Amino acid sequence: MTEKANDFELASTGGSPFRLSAQKGRKVVIYFYPKDSTPGCTLEGQEFRDLYPKFRKANTVVVGISRDSLKSHESFRGKHEFPFELLSDPDEIVCEQFGVMKLKNMYGKQVRGVERSTFVIDANGKLAREWRGVKAPGHAAEVLAFVENL
Repeated sequence: MTEKANDFELASTGGSPFRLSAQKGRKVVIYFYPKDSTPGCTLEGQEFRDLYPKFRKANTVVVGISRDSLKSHESFRGKHEFPFELLSDPDEIVCEQFGVMKLKNMYGKQVRGVERSTFVIDANGKLAREWRGVKAPGHAAEVLAFVENL
């Protein structure tokens, strides 16, 4: 994969907006998740948190994106001590850009939601790898192994 990732800017828990193009020279892991404070999303965030020092050592920025509000993200991030930023995409602009909005079945009803997906952007801003329909357990370790060898 060598397609350039489209630039985007989203509100971030760090106080200043996150802009993809500002990360040039570093690898970026963007993981999309359905909802703050749900079991799978919490586990996924905790695994990225626990491996974060190794991501940093591999010159990699990690960000999580969902449609939740910044207020919800701040609470979720603080509760689990995530060392990386969570980005808010309530209008689904970046979710649509990466094609992660899917129809899902919940309690027998079809609802639109975020499909758990992860994208790695290389240091030159090119899409290096994507995972779709991710299962949270062990996923962060798989992503780390990929970026360490990129």
